[in-house]
Amino acid sequence: MTIRVVLADDQMLVRAGFRGLLDNTPDIQVVGEASDGAQAVRTVRETVPDVVLMDVRMPVLDGVAATRQITADPALESVRIVVLTTFELDEYVFEALRAGASGFLGKDIEPERLREAIRVVAAGEALLTPRVTRQVITRFAAQTPAPRDEERLSVLTGREREVMALAAHGLTNDEIGKKLYMSPATARTHVSRAMVKLGVRDRAQLVVVAYQTGLVRP
Repeated sequence: MTIRVVLADDQMLVRAGFRGLLDNTPDIQVVGEASDGAQAVRTVRETVPDVVLMDVRMPVLDGVAATRQITADPALESVRIVVLTTFELDEYVFEALRAGASGFLGKDIEPERLREAIRVVAAGEALLTPRVTRQVITRFAAQTPAPRDEERLSVLTGREREVMALAAHGLTNDEIGKKLYMSPATARTHVSRAMVKLGVRDRAQLVVVAYQTGLVRP
């Protein structure tokens, strides 16, 4: 299956560079480009890609606002957004994750890592390493009001809460399995069930909910 990608960046050279890399990848196809956030939203609605590579700093509409519009559209539920940033922990990254992004990449990413990141996100996984996940949680602590909406977790079983908390702390499925004496596949199943019950798009959004509800505290 070919992964369909939209490139959104106000710098033509950046878009050209990414397109040049991706056009030579058999399982990835660039189906659209945008030079500002408003155009990105229009292009995504027209093409309904699998993945959007979204710059955060763009004219007309910034990448965070564009991400929010895309993730709020039921017709675009399958679209995954990866934020592009010059600095790994740019303040815009945290807002983008809140808005529904599946993760982020530095613009200086190596070609093979870019291709693999697109495949990971297209498969429904979050593009957050354990180290970055922990940093995300710490920043949420500084930027987010006191946790609220604890009732939201009432739909989860005790085991699902336990697995969700470990996932939100940045543990992989393998690490969760070892800690709770279960297989990685079982850990993944619990994570998936928690995402479905909470109505979140992917693992990145599970991290956001875990902090916002007070399940996880730095």
